[in-house]
Amino acid sequence: MGEFGGWEMPISYAGTVSEHTAVRERAGLFDVSHLGKLIVRGDGVAAFLDTQLTNRMTDLAEGRARYTLICDEDGGIVDDLIVYATGPGERLLVPNAANADEVEQRLRKAAPAGISVERLDWTTLAVQGPASVEVLPEAKDLGYMRVTTAGGRVVARSGYTGEVGFEVFTPAEDAGAAWDVLLQAVEQRGGAPCGLAARDTLRLEMGYPLHGNDIDRATRPSEAGLGWAVKLDGRTFAGSDALREPARRALVGLRMLDRLIPRRDQDVMRDGRAIGRVTSGTFSPTLKAGIALASVEPNEVASGDEVAIDVRGKTGRAVVVRPPFVDRSPK
Repeated sequence: MGEFGGWEMPISYAGTVSEHTAVRERAGLFDVSHLGKLIVRGDGVAAFLDTQLTNRMTDLAEGRARYTLICDEDGGIVDDLIVYATGPGERLLVPNAANADEVEQRLRKAAPAGISVERLDWTTLAVQGPASVEVLPEAKDLGYMRVTTAGGRVVARSGYTGEVGFEVFTPAEDAGAAWDVLLQAVEQRGGAPCGLAARDTLRLEMGYPLHGNDIDRATRPSEAGLGWAVKLDGRTFAGSDALREPARRALVGLRMLDRLIPRRDQDVMRDGRAIGRVTSGTFSPTLKAGIALASVEPNEVASGDEVAIDVRGKTGRAVVVRPPFVDRSPK
């Protein structure tokens, strides 16, 4: 167990590599209840969110979900989140644990009359992996980034692992029973409960950024490869003017060519000069090699270029690659 975003969270149950492999090959069950849950309701809720979030919300149809960001006036990323269109005049927002309070306060402060922002004391359980459709057969026809409400719970075809998977939102009082049922179904298919350590190696193999590591308030979306989640045409929201400026950095993937494992804040070098730093680094259980995301000076490197990483005083060799590092798709 370990502290994460103000919560005591499971880091690992039986070992990071075995849990990671269970998700890639079969199924894994994560308790990610630390994620925030905000319900925003009212007439014109989509138009209101369009004034707050980087991605467009007015064309998000009911039953669909969309990744987006909330920025400050300088264009820095306050948080990244997913918005679920759960019903008429209702949107479920899921921010990161450490930023949930700030996102809630920003929305409450900006909300006009008729728009409410409510914090939900709900649990979030994520079933991820190729066998997840057998664990949740009632949701097997749910398309990628789709959401449905049934039996007092919300089920979404979404996740953070790069595999086919679902996230189940349920009232806190039902969490224990929901966990038991899902875990039994996962284990019957050779899967396992999984902690945050495996969640991190899985997301990094896909090149998914983590707030607090790869993105933060000093990072603009275009500097983290997230420009696709910004729609500027005809819109004004916090940071929209700054987001029209050129990117100051670039987020790239690095795959090690030797046995060294890159870690956060280690220098990335080229021709003896520091051009950036590692933002996330780990050992990839799938590739059996070290991988990393790194923030570097723009136009310094391209895919296929070789760079060096200062790994605790040793020089590691790495090649620049475009994530994902593994051939996987959540679709």
